[in-house]
Amino acid sequence: MADEKVPMTVHGKRLLDEELKHLTSVERPSVVKAIEIARGHGDLSENADYSAAKERQGFIEGRIQEINSKLARAQVIDPTAIKSDKVVFGATVVLEEQESSKRVTYKIVGVDEADIKNGKIGITSPIARALISKTQGDEVIVHAPKGQIRYDVVKVYYE
Repeated sequence: MADEKVPMTVHGKRLLDEELKHLTSVERPSVVKAIEIARGHGDLSENADYSAAKERQGFIEGRIQEINSKLARAQVIDPTAIKSDKVVFGATVVLEEQESSKRVTYKIVGVDEADIKNGKIGITSPIARALISKTQGDEVIVHAPKGQIRYDVVKVYYE
């Protein structure tokens, strides 16, 4: 799994780059300063400020490593460059639920970019997996926690 590619959109890569820059240029120096200040308060064994700052430092360093790893394995995909009738990573898909005729629109993105409230679903989600390789007019059956949901694919496009 260590060498497994991590698919992400151009936008998703930009967000990770921005987070990494913020962590290394703002958060890391801030926590180092907090540790120095807490050290000046004496006995470290009973120093809550020192413990909290060290814990925060561990979180920041762990997140920096995680982002660096993802960026090193990134397979950046520009959805606007995709020319396909089939649903693949980066597709925006309009679905109509068969039972309610309610329409929903989802964009298939990298796991880190997933944001269901904004219609972005991660490539590993059950609905994204069900949609892959479908085309307009196809029926999709999604195995959701509340049971099977049947959709019709109304439109597939890339933006």
